[in-house]
Amino acid sequence: MKAIEIIQSGGVGDTGQLQMIDLPVPIPRSGEMLIRVHAAGINRPDVLQRRGRYHAPTGASEIPGLEVAGVIAGGELEGSGFKMGDRVCALLQGGGYAEYCTAPIPQCLPVPDGLSFVEAASLPETFFTVWSNIFDRAAIKPGETLLVQGGTSGIGVAAIQIATARGHRVFATARTPEKCQACESLGAARGINYMTEDFVEIIKRETGGKGVDVILDIMGAMYIQRELDCMAEDGRLVMIAHLGGRKGTIDFGQLLHKRLTVTGSTLRPRSVEFKGQVAQSLREHVWPLLESGQVQAVVDRIFPLERVMQAHELMESSNHIGKIVLQVIEDDPT
Repeated sequence: MKAIEIIQSGGVGDTGQLQMIDLPVPIPRSGEMLIRVHAAGINRPDVLQRRGRYHAPTGASEIPGLEVAGVIAGGELEGSGFKMGDRVCALLQGGGYAEYCTAPIPQCLPVPDGLSFVEAASLPETFFTVWSNIFDRAAIKPGETLLVQGGTSGIGVAAIQIATARGHRVFATARTPEKCQACESLGAARGINYMTEDFVEIIKRETGGKGVDVILDIMGAMYIQRELDCMAEDGRLVMIAHLGGRKGTIDFGQLLHKRLTVTGSTLRPRSVEFKGQVAQSLREHVWPLLESGQVQAVVDRIFPLERVMQAHELMESSNHIGKIVLQVIEDDPT
């Protein structure tokens, strides 16, 4: 099979980082399926792995790629509810940038009716992350509000749509008027331009001084105190990245006075059992929203597998809205 290998760590502009090579088709272990990959999603952890800043977990494939969509081509499927030839999408620990990959069966889901392989490949990493952090870890309750930092990222567009479809009022930050408008078109009550507006001031005004109940944060140190400033009593801040720094200073008095919770998580090293539980929640609560059109797969650009470096460059530029996807097989019927 054809696959993408990281042959040299480095940033955009360096040469020879990613290379297409020939490798044997992987053999599924017990509890895994073999997938003939039609499309693979690009995620920021892939870029960090290429830059040498985020290594694959022990035992995971060194090939980048955390989500794919394709057709089941092998594995012991008895009792799984799947059969050979089924159209599936899957969350991986690695190995997605290839013509074939293996995936734990509990982390696989059917391609939602009406979606292409490209659209389905854009779902697993972001949808698993959104559900496990907003709905499980933060346990957002009916009537509560949500602030999404980075509303036009893959995580952002998923969070805005799912939370809005489930009845929550959502605010989202973005860096341009066009991106703020995109957030609002996806369902956000207010897109906030963090380059020209103060999200703390706007959140307080939009909530009548109460503040927001849940925040999904990717920035870390850069925003943490301001986020505490705009949180409601008993609010929950969930951190899933620290693009704005790992270490910061906060007012612990405010934390105590408003009974705030600050928590965080990473998805990639979690157990198959944990991810399987998230998959079941998505199938029950979110897949019907995708099939009805209330939630959509938002794909900004599609690149062929051999143009993976251009896809990474677009990811690092942040000039996209939604997901970037590699198309491994050109013919992509829905």
